[in-house]
Amino acid sequence: MSSPTGPASGLPVRMPRPRQPGRHRRPEPAAAPAGAPPLVLAVPGTPDLTTRRHAEEILSIARSELPGLDARIGYLDAAEQAEAGEGFPALDAVLGHAAAQRAARGGEPREAAAEGVEDPWERAPDAVVVPLLAGPDKAVMRRIRQAVMNSGSASELTDALGPHPLLAEALHVRLSEAGLARADRARLFTVATAADGIVLATVGGEEAVQAAGITGMLLSARLAVPVLAAALDEDGGVARAAERLRESGSRNLALAPCLIGPEVDETLPAMAAKEAGCAVAEPLGAYPAIGKLALAKYSEALGIAPQTRTPGAQVH
Repeated sequence: MSSPTGPASGLPVRMPRPRQPGRHRRPEPAAAPAGAPPLVLAVPGTPDLTTRRHAEEILSIARSELPGLDARIGYLDAAEQAEAGEGFPALDAVLGHAAAQRAARGGEPREAAAEGVEDPWERAPDAVVVPLLAGPDKAVMRRIRQAVMNSGSASELTDALGPHPLLAEALHVRLSEAGLARADRARLFTVATAADGIVLATVGGEEAVQAAGITGMLLSARLAVPVLAAALDEDGGVARAAERLRESGSRNLALAPCLIGPEVDETLPAMAAKEAGCAVAEPLGAYPAIGKLALAKYSEALGIAPQTRTPGAQVH
């Protein structure tokens, strides 16, 4: 007979088994550390409502991965819109505000300081600037660095988001959405492809093409078709890559922009695809992997490790 507080003496006690993260369970993400500097997404290109919506969605994804994250948007080319009062904050102004906020907090008494405990974020940057770039672009990165300097803040600038396997996943999905590749529902690996050759388009010169080539190898492994990287901002670059693919036996080509979106004029991928005789997929935009990569760059810069999906977990 059991007592109100448990089973009678001598009977075995069944202890509840701890819940382990399984194939279909994702651990709850850790919260952002208190006092950590903000993540500032540096958005290139002329800002508009579509760009703002994508940037906000990307930061929303980052916040869902790390609750409590202070995440902000700074536009690299916001001058004209700022004058028109359209609400696109300039990157240097956002960083200057972050520095002023930190300086103000530095004059406030803190529990840690009162107890003689060193503030873990005392030597941290005022902000961590993450460029909204799928790959390296020296010209844009130079301008972002200049904006950081102009802000007067002690902010840290990370590298671009790619190359990375998550970008290959995102490109695969965009191709499948355009009917140019087919993926199974569980693992996003290809079943059959409509395109038998892919031109992976990027901007930023030779360094960007080389980086896109790494992502292209990962995409090629997923699709089992050849993938060649080419520069959208190089005259005839996409057409030459398409010709090389045709010479190697591909006949039904597709152009996959390895771009978030705001880096180039939105009509450029379609124009290049038409010139090369390719179908074209949409840019990466606010695909969830972009938010996760932005958070990964931020976390790496600060040496923090938010919890991630258990290895082997299913993607749904």
